Amino acid sequence: MYTAQSLRKENIAEYILYLWQLEDLLRAMQFSPEAIYAKLVQPRGLDPEQTQEVFLWYMELVNLLREEGKESSGHLDHTLHLIRDLNDLHLRLLELPVGEKYRRLYAAVAPEIPLLKSKLKNPDISDVELFFRALYSVVLLRIKGEKKSDGYIDDVLGLISPVVAELATVYRQIERGEIDLFKK
Repeated sequence: MYTAQSLRKENIAEYILYLWQLEDLLRAMQFSPEAIYAKLVQPRGLDPEQTQEVFLWYMELVNLLREEGKESSGHLDHTLHLIRDLNDLHLRLLELPVGEKYRRLYAAVAPEIPLLKSKLKNPDISDVELFFRALYSVVLLRIKGEKKSDGYIDDVLGLISPVVAELATVYRQIERGEIDLFKK
C-alpha cells in the first residue's frame, strides 16, 4: 500500500506495473486472506494499526478484482483508465509544441508498433496500452528468471522504456502544475 502510494505520486508508469504485478500475486495466492496476511502483511513488521490498514488495502484489491470479474485474468479498471489518460496525453504530445522530446523518442519505436500489435493479435489496442503490455511481459520474464528472449527484452527496454518514462515524467509535471500543455 505504501509502495503504491509513493509510486502513484512519483511515477505513474511504475505504479501501473506495480498494481498489475500485485493483481497476479493475489491471484497466485488464490485471494486467500490468510496467505495475503502471512506473505504480504505480517513480514513488514508494522504496528497494529498499519498492519490492519495494509491488510484491508490488499483485501480491497481482491474485492475489486472479484467485482470486475477479473479473478483469473485482466487488469483493474482503475489502471486501464490511467492508461487511457496516458494515451490521451500521448496523442496531445504528438501534436503540441511541448511534446518535442516525446515525439523524438516515440519516432524510434513507431516503426515497430504494427509488428507488436500483430504479435498481440490486437490491432485496435492503443499505443500506450501496447507499451504497458510489452513492459509487463518483461517484468514477468524477469520474475521467471529468463534473461533474454530473442532480444525481445532489450528491444522493449531500449525502445519502449524511454517513451513511457518521458510520458510518465510529463504526466507527473502536469499533475504538479509544472507544465501547461497549451503554453506557447
